[in-house]
Amino acid sequence: MAIEIGHSNLFYPPPCPPEAVQVRPQLPAPWTTGLFDCCDDVGNCCVTCFCPCITFGQIAEIVDHGSITCGASGALYALILCVTGCNCLYSCFYRSKMRGQFFLEESPCGDCVVHCCCESCALCQEYRELKTRGFDLHLGWQGNLMRQRMMLPPTVERGMSR
Repeated sequence: MAIEIGHSNLFYPPPCPPEAVQVRPQLPAPWTTGLFDCCDDVGNCCVTCFCPCITFGQIAEIVDHGSITCGASGALYALILCVTGCNCLYSCFYRSKMRGQFFLEESPCGDCVVHCCCESCALCQEYRELKTRGFDLHLGWQGNLMRQRMMLPPTVERGMSR
């Protein structure tokens, strides 16, 4: 003898109507420093003004999670600069990628406009942003990973062992 309980589902809650679920998109965060705050880090400002390929290489290695080394990225940047002079189009791609990773707002204007008008300022701002977020750009991606592992507390196995 089977007992019928109607059409109710005992295992799953009833579905929520679409109007009951409200997903609010998170607003992009502002940059931690302004585009023209280059002199906040005078050393990086000087390096970027005289040899932007170094700063770009350091940024690209961190943004690419070490898949391309600082030297390779910097050399490609220098090659594009010498051959075409359109290095800003290459570097604006990395600004967009970095903004996506850290959910930063596109300000003060579009990424390509920022890089085409103020290449040095844009690279300095990106460098400072990564530095503010805890990266040591002189160590590269692998060096930052090793530093992070050293700062983590050791794991402890649970249970008794003999």
